[in-house]
Amino acid sequence: MAPRIPVTLLGATGVVGQRFVARLAEHPLFELRHLCASPRNAGTAYAEACTWRVPAPAADRAYAGLGACTLAAPDPRTAAAPVVFSALDSGPAREIEPLFARAGALVFSNAAAFRMAPDVPLIIPEVNPDHLALVGVQRSARAWEGAILCNPNCTTTVLALALAPLHETFGVEAVCATSMQALSGAGHPGVSGLDALGNVLPHIQGEEQKLESETQKLLGRLDTERIEPADFCVSAHCNRVPVIDGHTLSVSVRLAAGPSPGAVREVLEAWRPQAARMGLPSAPPVPLCVHAGTDRPQVALDVGRDRGMSVHVGRIRACPVLGVKFTCLGHNTERGAAGGSLLVAELARARGLLSERP
Repeated sequence: MAPRIPVTLLGATGVVGQRFVARLAEHPLFELRHLCASPRNAGTAYAEACTWRVPAPAADRAYAGLGACTLAAPDPRTAAAPVVFSALDSGPAREIEPLFARAGALVFSNAAAFRMAPDVPLIIPEVNPDHLALVGVQRSARAWEGAILCNPNCTTTVLALALAPLHETFGVEAVCATSMQALSGAGHPGVSGLDALGNVLPHIQGEEQKLESETQKLLGRLDTERIEPADFCVSAHCNRVPVIDGHTLSVSVRLAAGPSPGAVREVLEAWRPQAARMGLPSAPPVPLCVHAGTDRPQVALDVGRDRGMSVHVGRIRACPVLGVKFTCLGHNTERGAAGGSLLVAELARARGLLSERP
């Protein structure tokens, strides 16, 4: 059995960082070597700096095994590894992630800081694995040995996975999407309880722009050294709702061929992209779970399936404005964050971008 690849985790104490810790604790390919946190927490024990919030027995075991570990500063001179997972916010990510990439690491970023940079691949393995070719472009343009690879915004991930087979088969012409986003997407302490409970917050800073632009990049075409964005518009309405985990979207879409709702359902049910057949450890066997019931998908019933890595689609029906509409759901801190980033790293390894040797 090959040795696992050493890993550094940036932003280890936050909500997404804890999800990374739980997943990496028993990962067959990656071994967590360095836990990094902000300068104010560097040098302290992980258990002292982190209030554990991941609700699972396996996650508790992961935390118990790492609680005594000393947090390192986010510096490649003292926390070097060939793979770096970043759960940093965009501000710190903009400064820190390039330091590790320049030092030779592949940085798998969950932040928005570099997602729309022309030479940075924005990846969902089932949707656009060919965009990994931008790694070579980035290394050449920036004259560094490593690279930064991003997974998209959590809401974008759910929408893009639902749209990908439809765009591939029929061609998407226009999208209108209204999101109902979980409180965990705001981090901790996040939204005040007085604002969240019994309420819907109709604005999330920057979220609508991300949903509109990132979807076009993900479903765009690789043209040698750049991505030609998909030629359709997304109109996004993003709301925060009193749900703990799980982003739900109500989507209307106009498709070039004008297919019936039945034809759309058949395409979604049959979709088996290449990445789903590669045996990647974090990949769900079926990336899209299509529900027949008129009351599905639901957060309470569906969001935890496949450890939160599958996306759920239901209520596929005719739309009098755009042609077809449906509801989709995904786990924002698993598929849309830590789990999605690990899946990108697994794809990079399968494509030969990561060495088997530490």
